[in-house]
Amino acid sequence: MTDAQAPQKTGTNPLAPAPAGARTAADVVTPELVAQLTKGVAGSGRTANHTPLTGEKLADLPESTPEDVARAYELARAAQQVWARTPVRRRAAVLLRFHDLVLERQAEVLDLIQVETGKARLHAHEEVQAVAVAARHYGRRAAAYLRERRHTGAVPVLTQVTEVRHPRGVVGQIAPWNYPLELSVGDALPAFVAGNAVVMKPDTETCLTALWARDLLIEAGLPADVFQVVLGEGPVIGPEVVRHADYVSFTGSTRTGREVAQGAAARLVGVSLELGGKNAMLVLEDADVEKAAAGAVRACFSSAGQLCISIERLYVHASVADAFLERFAARTRAMRLGGALAYGADMGSLAGARQLEAVERHVADAVAKGARVLAGGVARPDIGPYFYEPTILDGVARPMAVCTEETFGPVVSVYRFTTEEEAVEHANSTPYGLNSSVWTTNARRGREIAARLRTGTVNINEGYAPAYGSVQSPMGGMKDSGLGRRHGSEGILKYTEAQTIARQRLLPMAPSLGMDDEKYAAFMSRSLRLMKAFRFR
Repeated sequence: MTDAQAPQKTGTNPLAPAPAGARTAADVVTPELVAQLTKGVAGSGRTANHTPLTGEKLADLPESTPEDVARAYELARAAQQVWARTPVRRRAAVLLRFHDLVLERQAEVLDLIQVETGKARLHAHEEVQAVAVAARHYGRRAAAYLRERRHTGAVPVLTQVTEVRHPRGVVGQIAPWNYPLELSVGDALPAFVAGNAVVMKPDTETCLTALWARDLLIEAGLPADVFQVVLGEGPVIGPEVVRHADYVSFTGSTRTGREVAQGAAARLVGVSLELGGKNAMLVLEDADVEKAAAGAVRACFSSAGQLCISIERLYVHASVADAFLERFAARTRAMRLGGALAYGADMGSLAGARQLEAVERHVADAVAKGARVLAGGVARPDIGPYFYEPTILDGVARPMAVCTEETFGPVVSVYRFTTEEEAVEHANSTPYGLNSSVWTTNARRGREIAARLRTGTVNINEGYAPAYGSVQSPMGGMKDSGLGRRHGSEGILKYTEAQTIARQRLLPMAPSLGMDDEKYAAFMSRSLRLMKAFRFR
């Protein structure tokens, strides 16, 4: 390994030490808070969660058994039948009250998100924003999404058709650790307003955030039994959640997602999956390199890169690569790491030892095989046990693991291209298809390239926030990045069963008025031609 290849401290500056009297995890997670939040969680066993900021235990928690999961479904099923009969506008009003409560009491949940995930406070606030937007959207639009719809019948005028939407029943939801507010309650909100109950299994390490959201929803008017939470190890409790569900919502790894899909398929219940990503950002030759460099910092290092839609691959046109990388590396080296429960840090901690090991393994493997570290490349135990500097790798190529495997950490690989075709081909050369980003000053060109990228969302001149935050539009993955969509009409209608009710008037769908079979067939053939001529759909 040459000196040029070796990881070195980049000058990334930790925040100044917390002032005397600054709040700690123990100040946030008190025994009284834990008792309040876990009072609705059944479990004869005991488990615990920990804060990545120090590695210390946060709380003792109940651990659910398979029998506890079955009981949670019994309670949810009984409550759901009453909830489904509640008018949709009254259900929607709960979401709108929840919206207000989240914004009024955001300081509480920001503290919880930080102590459970280790992320910077501004990145935690992204979750508050996302949940508030989803609550407002479905609170305002649910009645329109769920209303009965009239359709043209088999025989116009004679056949009257109505499409009715029914809740599926009890949704089993398995939520991840990286966005414990948005990817737990944020996904549950459309299920609730559609008339379902939810049995949720959040990740144990970040479950207090999800339980806080449950507490707030109950305060907003949601019946307590409609929202059940179970805690436990994924391999033990996860299959039980799937086994009893009428529909399954899962966010997590592609490997586990396949297992969830198999379990749901065996029972012939629907499933939505948001899975992994190896997302690409394309910087074209006409891009504003200063804005692109600033955007790359946001796209690559938000929540320490522990975001399914964050950027891990940077494709930069050769003509602007040096100028872009100079600015990007300088901005990355200047980032401030810290774990204070306050605004000011540019990046926080990784979530735990497993994430740190994956990041260190990918960087070490790349450097050993010839990659150069332009920024970062080192852990920062002086700040906390799982802090790692935001890292830029140049000269990455196969068979380096970081080239194809999802890192899920603050590491981005840089590649150069010379033609548009080359950039699109490389961006699409992955089994994943979740998110991508295009940077150009030519809006039409950016739109044309975006349409050629095989990802569920594409952002032009930003990394991920515009597409994800546009909640009227669907968000989800192609290829190995998942099935189904959240947000928009698809994000709520997936939690319903469509029923067609057709009423036949005046004449039957059979020979009548003295017609024999042959005359009826001729009459229907003429009618079909007329319907086409008059543009019936």
